[in-house]
Amino acid sequence: MYLLGFSLFAMGTAEFLMAGVLPEAADDLGVSLSSAGFLITAFALGVVVGGPPFAVLSLRWPRRTALVVTQGVFALAVAAGLLGDYRVLLVTRVVAGLAYAGFFAVASVTAIGLVPPERTARASGVVVSGLSMAMVAGGPAGTLLGHVTEWRGGFWGVVALTGAGIAGCLLGLPRHGGSGRSAAPSLARELSAMRRPALWGVYAITILTTAAYMITFNYLAALLTEVTALPRVWVPAVLALFGAGAFAGLAVGGRISDRRPHLALLTGASAVVLLSALMAVALHRVWAAVPVVLLLGIAAFVLNPAVYARVFAIAADAPALAGATTVSAFQLGISLTPVLAASALARGAALTAVCLIGAALAAAAVPLILLDRARQARAVRTAEGEDRPPHAGAAGARKAPQS
Repeated sequence: MYLLGFSLFAMGTAEFLMAGVLPEAADDLGVSLSSAGFLITAFALGVVVGGPPFAVLSLRWPRRTALVVTQGVFALAVAAGLLGDYRVLLVTRVVAGLAYAGFFAVASVTAIGLVPPERTARASGVVVSGLSMAMVAGGPAGTLLGHVTEWRGGFWGVVALTGAGIAGCLLGLPRHGGSGRSAAPSLARELSAMRRPALWGVYAITILTTAAYMITFNYLAALLTEVTALPRVWVPAVLALFGAGAFAGLAVGGRISDRRPHLALLTGASAVVLLSALMAVALHRVWAAVPVVLLLGIAAFVLNPAVYARVFAIAADAPALAGATTVSAFQLGISLTPVLAASALARGAALTAVCLIGAALAAAAVPLILLDRARQARAVRTAEGEDRPPHAGAAGARKAPQS
């Protein structure tokens, strides 16, 4: 589990690193800042569209092979981009995003195959913790390295870490790791699973909740400096608090979600609503803002293991394509945040409006969570009815509510 989390940390760092070195990259490549911004968009586009096709193409591959190949393609793409001009870098960022999405999708499915069924959500939480580590530590550390050397330095560090991840997977994972509990791969079964309405309901929950907390996180540095008037030297420390909260949230969410995923989803979404609204007010006082940042990190990442628990429960017989689409849903939620924030700020809204947008997005997810819980309850009642012996008659019917 931790090998997969480390590899996801290494690769995910490339996603968050570019934003920190964007001005230097633009100057060095001889393009405008807005053109350089397309390098971020290119990676995100690769992630959004890359997971599902790769899940189909690699369906019959040994999972260790798929993990090693995606990391190898990712490392080669990052290295090739660093050696080329702007156009080469733009193309290789798309390729790196595709490979990253493929790895994330296969890693998620591998994780649930390496543990007993009752620990699926916890295993997913360990793997996803690599992404939160990349967000709060890998990106800032790579940015610092890029400033000390040049903007490419952090990305060469990503290449080196990805190489270490490849070695770790080769040495630490069984050749057919993660496939022992799964049925033989079937494209028809994978596609059939994707037609289940409950699955798309969970994807909608994923997009809304991810956008809800990421819109605040993405603008947190600006909020702390412009609204809270916090000295810039302290901003990384506060961002690290969000990361500490994320780790705590993953640990708590993983334990709850294995048995009661809807409790984790409702608790996390409701807490994001309250904390995001509170953040808009608390930002005016540093002593109030700091603990809210920590609590928001906890609430946000309680959600992630629960999302995976529901996806893999709904598509237990065909997890590859469903898991890959979950990765795309996460990335789509992240990608929506600049658009939503820009639409509000362009109309003259205060910067704290991004927190209120986050609260509204999380609130919109709550009815979908309740609908999914009701759908699951109906499915359980239907299954219990089908399992009841036909000769049970009225006595069986009277006992059913108690069971």
